[in-house]
Amino acid sequence: MRYKSLNIKRKLEISKLVRGGIEEDVDLSKISRWKIGGIADCLVRPTGTEEVSSVIKYLYKHDLPYVVIGSTSNILFSDDGLRAVCIQIGNDMSDYHINNTNVWAQSGVWVPGFAKNVAKAKLSGIEHTVGIPGTLGGLVCMNGGSQRKDIGRRVISVTAVSPQGEVVFFSNADCCFGYRTSVFQRNGNIITEIELAFDKNQLYEVIRDEMLEILKSRRKKFPNKMPNCGSTFISNSDLYNKIGPPGKIIEELGFKGYRVGDAVVSNEHGNFINNLGNAKSNDVLQIIKNIRLSIIEKTGVAIDAEVIYVTPNGKLLRAHLVDI
Repeated sequence: MRYKSLNIKRKLEISKLVRGGIEEDVDLSKISRWKIGGIADCLVRPTGTEEVSSVIKYLYKHDLPYVVIGSTSNILFSDDGLRAVCIQIGNDMSDYHINNTNVWAQSGVWVPGFAKNVAKAKLSGIEHTVGIPGTLGGLVCMNGGSQRKDIGRRVISVTAVSPQGEVVFFSNADCCFGYRTSVFQRNGNIITEIELAFDKNQLYEVIRDEMLEILKSRRKKFPNKMPNCGSTFISNSDLYNKIGPPGKIIEELGFKGYRVGDAVVSNEHGNFINNLGNAKSNDVLQIIKNIRLSIIEKTGVAIDAEVIYVTPNGKLLRAHLVDI
């Protein structure tokens, strides 16, 4: 029998804490960018910091497991589903305001659209994110970017909710931004609002043209016709200095087109794994394991997966750390 993490009473109490209530028995493959995953018992979509705080306080008080997701752009769900409460921060938390060169935004705003609208306000400094599929909160948590740039340098402050449900504030220095990392990957805080600063640029056409070039370049390099999760492995500086980015060594090792079940390494870019239609989470994990072991054997460098695996109990693990 499938274990239910919440009884009817708990679900009713949580549903009163958020404007949209809760959804039950949600097919995760329907919300996953990879189109992979089993059934989640309970999904909550808050609309703001206060609702996130209320839900987390309740879950903490009753010692109930939960997992927080955004647009799932770097998430791999288990085929066994999810017993923990799933909190999705997305369209219901996507408001933003532009005030001169400062921008306040909720963490669920979709990055490509947000970047375009910031550019329309004649602000520059976010161009490099226009092709990154995901939410702003996820981007800040990962300190994401492209062209060797990152969003962290633009962050003024972050509003977050602690694991106990308290609203907390972080300055840029508090965020401890590094290459594709931040304190939020370690402290369990949920990003809900971000304040950023950009540069004024009266020539919108220049910003627009740069964005169009970035999108054109990404379309040539990255596969987007099949479900995937973007880059599978994080670029490792030691490997990069020896050979180049992960996709290069993966291609040199002959993994393009390598298939396990319905999961396959893209023929367009070695650092992408596509779902041909019915891929399972273990198919993807097996490919990640085999590629990583081959890279270690060839170069002596152990690279880490960018993909985060969500266990049925809501634990988050880097995909290369999952024991299969």
